[in-house]
Amino acid sequence: MRWAWISLGVGCVAIGAVATLVPLIPTTPFLLVAAFAFARSSERFHTWLTTHPRLGPPIREWHEGRLVRRSAKWLATVSISLAFIFSVVIGLPLWVLGAQAAVLSAVVAYIWSRPEPEAVDVRALLATADAD
Repeated sequence: MRWAWISLGVGCVAIGAVATLVPLIPTTPFLLVAAFAFARSSERFHTWLTTHPRLGPPIREWHEGRLVRRSAKWLATVSISLAFIFSVVIGLPLWVLGAQAAVLSAVVAYIWSRPEPEAVDVRALLATADAD
């Protein structure tokens, strides 16, 4: 079972890495699944992923308090809106659009209900560094 978890984690990291380059594909959900899989299979991979300078921060923020950055909220909202617009353009039936609108609205509401990480006060950090 360990290899299945590792395979899932590696696959999700690969998709997440591609998603950082391709618009409209969410990165963080894949990284969260990868962290979950690595936590059950490989401490080394889990540590690598959660401490990675580019991939680690959203995972740590989610684990610390279900935090979502404002930029991620906006990106998700725009992506979800574009997906819905695409559904309208291709002419999906009205009942499908209604169901999709309800689900996507709930997703957007959930994302925006998550707290945001505290902004780092650079002046306070510099003052602390100068005092030392």
